[in-house]
Amino acid sequence: MLQLLLLVTLAAQQPAWQPAPGHLSIPVWPHEAPGAPANAPPEIDTTTAKDNLVAGKPLVRLGHVSTPTLTVYAPTGNNTGTAVVVFPGGGYSILAIDLEGSEVCDWLNSNGVTCVLLKYRVPGSGPYPKSSAALQDAQRAVGLVRLHAAEWHIDPHRIGVLGFSAGGHLAAAVSTNFETRLYPAVDAADQLSCRPDFTVLVYPAYLVAPEPPLALRPDIHVTARTPPALLVQAEDDEAAPVENSIAYYLALKQVKIPAEMHLYAEGGHGYGLRRTKLPVTGWPGEVERWLRTVGVVGADALPPGK
Repeated sequence: MLQLLLLVTLAAQQPAWQPAPGHLSIPVWPHEAPGAPANAPPEIDTTTAKDNLVAGKPLVRLGHVSTPTLTVYAPTGNNTGTAVVVFPGGGYSILAIDLEGSEVCDWLNSNGVTCVLLKYRVPGSGPYPKSSAALQDAQRAVGLVRLHAAEWHIDPHRIGVLGFSAGGHLAAAVSTNFETRLYPAVDAADQLSCRPDFTVLVYPAYLVAPEPPLALRPDIHVTARTPPALLVQAEDDEAAPVENSIAYYLALKQVKIPAEMHLYAEGGHGYGLRRTKLPVTGWPGEVERWLRTVGVVGADALPPGK
């Protein structure tokens, strides 16, 4: 009986999700995150047998994240020097940590791009300004990547963000809210810019205002300093209507920020980059071409280890 109790206790102490061995993970905050609640429940995989599959496979729906982390996925072959901070989606309630996280990092690595996966705080952490927690984590994450750029073999001027659904909102939020940190400075990472150099939004949510038509929410304020962006969405997306992408695209064009948008007839929501028969799931190829077009990756790639 005692042995069984010890096994149950040990299982309860194990994180609900861990990256594959060999990847560096660091805490986003050296101590507690700003406004951290006392006695937060442990992280759990909230997926049940009734939840939908994506491309015939299950996914991890990580809940109760109160201790945010960064996990670095470094390319094992060619290193372009480019890095992307990835924000999984999940309605600011959970994180689709594999579908829209670790699987995305594997794809980026195959293109010589360092992926930095942000496990940000959920639930109840957004969208900003409803809560500042997730945006605090995102601002801090971009600053940390710049701080460690030399150590992680990254060009500090080629650090982008990529987000899905609520993570797409978070990517747009950090791309339009980088002038002022939403928390007191902690260390040298907070003295560096948290402005991304480019932005990729895949079926983003929470961007469009109810009125007037195709206007952005006031907290997503596009200016001449907003990074260039690529947007991907399906027109039959009911969870995050296509107007979210259109509104952001039009705002970028209004201030002459380079933007590219790919709209597909079918695809719905929440497909990550798992391939199906639908053309929308070929979006990673569009991103690869765009990164070369805007000069983020290409002939100036850094050799491995440099």
